[in-house]
Amino acid sequence: MPNTAEILVDTLIAWDVRVIFGLPGDGINGIMEALRTRQDKIRFVQVRHEESAAFMATAYAKWTGKLGVCLATSGPGGTHLLTGLYDAKLDQAPVLAITGMQFHDLIETFTQQDVDLSRVFNDVAIFNTQVSDAAHMENVAGLACRSALAGRGVSHLSIASDVQEQTSAKRSPRNLPRHTPERWFEGDKRPDEAQLALAADILNTASKVAILAGRGALHAQAELERTAELLAAPVAKALLGKAVLPDDHPHVMGGIGILGSLTSQEIMEECEALLIVGSTFPYIEYYPKPGKARGVQIDRNAQRIGLRHPVEAGLVGDAAITLQLLNERLKPKQDRSFLENAQQSLQRWRKMMAEAESRDDVPLKPQRVVKAFGDRMPANAILASDSGQNTELAARHIDIKAGQDFAVSGSLASMACGLPYAIAGGIAFPGRPVFAVVGDGGLAMQLGEFSTAVRYKIPLKLLVIKNNMLNQIAWEQMMFLGNPQFACELQPIDFPLAAEAMGGIGYSVTRPEDVDGVLDAAFAAEGPVIIEAVVDAYEPMLPPRMPDEYRKNMRTALRETPGRKEIEANLAREPLETMMG
Repeated sequence: MPNTAEILVDTLIAWDVRVIFGLPGDGINGIMEALRTRQDKIRFVQVRHEESAAFMATAYAKWTGKLGVCLATSGPGGTHLLTGLYDAKLDQAPVLAITGMQFHDLIETFTQQDVDLSRVFNDVAIFNTQVSDAAHMENVAGLACRSALAGRGVSHLSIASDVQEQTSAKRSPRNLPRHTPERWFEGDKRPDEAQLALAADILNTASKVAILAGRGALHAQAELERTAELLAAPVAKALLGKAVLPDDHPHVMGGIGILGSLTSQEIMEECEALLIVGSTFPYIEYYPKPGKARGVQIDRNAQRIGLRHPVEAGLVGDAAITLQLLNERLKPKQDRSFLENAQQSLQRWRKMMAEAESRDDVPLKPQRVVKAFGDRMPANAILASDSGQNTELAARHIDIKAGQDFAVSGSLASMACGLPYAIAGGIAFPGRPVFAVVGDGGLAMQLGEFSTAVRYKIPLKLLVIKNNMLNQIAWEQMMFLGNPQFACELQPIDFPLAAEAMGGIGYSVTRPEDVDGVLDAAFAAEGPVIIEAVVDAYEPMLPPRMPDEYRKNMRTALRETPGRKEIEANLAREPLETMMG
């Protein structure tokens, strides 16, 4: 007769879970034993910190579309999961978190690690329960999986350590065996017909249509491409949707927002209608001005319709199915001047980016090394980014090609996600090469996970932008409030030495003439590699067009900011739209 932990693990296997990320602990000994005896069916990936386990589970769900699962012991083990789980919540990734507890009869008695994790997880989880016995587990294990998948969010099961080893208890009269299904059933994926007709009318009558595509369109590439062609529409991509269409696609105008292109901002300013597909990109200042463009939005979650831009037609359904139905109603636009003008603008923007990427300045410019790094990625590459200035560099200076994948912590925008995301990509897709662009601040937070990459032989090439600065924060202090940089400097870390200490390989590059040689050597190396690029700490991170308020704030901040002369020299080289004037 199976015990509670065995029922849990067998249920996960039945739900096609093949990987669990976590760290052992005495609060989950029963679950660990159930995993040990089922190693041929389900894999346990040991991490160095529970936060990374949650990030990996979230990334695994994003990379594969399947349920990601993380496991942690009681007390601090469970609380360490929270940051990664909020990443899943905000980016709508299906994740199951499993945590241990102290003995059931010591709960709320101030014993060791006496943390009520079911209460702690109330905000992050859409399904959240404390398992009472084996019979209860038979019901809630499958329900937790189904809830995470159906609701695209976090489920949480909290299990006392002694309950994990209990066998099936006597059932209540209404608890019939196996009355909860071992699969989940999706609801209607088709949008409302009336809304579909309205959407088609809006898009057919507008002469200038722009498209904003996000992560919800990743499985709808062919349909989105057809929509863009019919509407002669330029496409801006939210960061999570970077891999929706290749960056060299004729309809793609780059990213949107502070990390995006000037062209994407221009099409938002000039369009008469905006079609949003699978995105709730959060920064409303980059959308069309109120009253300027009619809105159509496609999202499988009705709650997300109209959150950022006024929407007249809300199409609730699967992106691929909805676009296919919409395309049947769209009329091919004869006037393609809006798209053609955007393409000409993008050529100018790309020329400016190419100038930044080819500079031979010393200190080394980060754009140069990031561009060279991205150009070397093979056709089946997996790319992860961290949060910070490195995100802007990856977004602007690495072109995602057809067949490549990209992921990052989106709405949460958490530092320390890049390395766990990359490791999860390597676990999800054995044999595919894995790449990451991270900052020195974020990498330092979870540096120990590089040993996890070594342990599991992840074919990882990790580029760390080392400027000994929390650079995004430093520039935001100046741009947003006009304050000088403060408390953003970092104590330097020798990352290549750290890589070698953990059994990997490390390289460092400091001069532009050495970039190609170092990258060639690093890409030829076997196993996990850290490439440390020591770059100019005063290289700015600026939006595609500098708002007047930011310009004014920068002038004020520079009066007291260290490195003023270096910053001003770098600003003088920026494209016209972002110059200080």
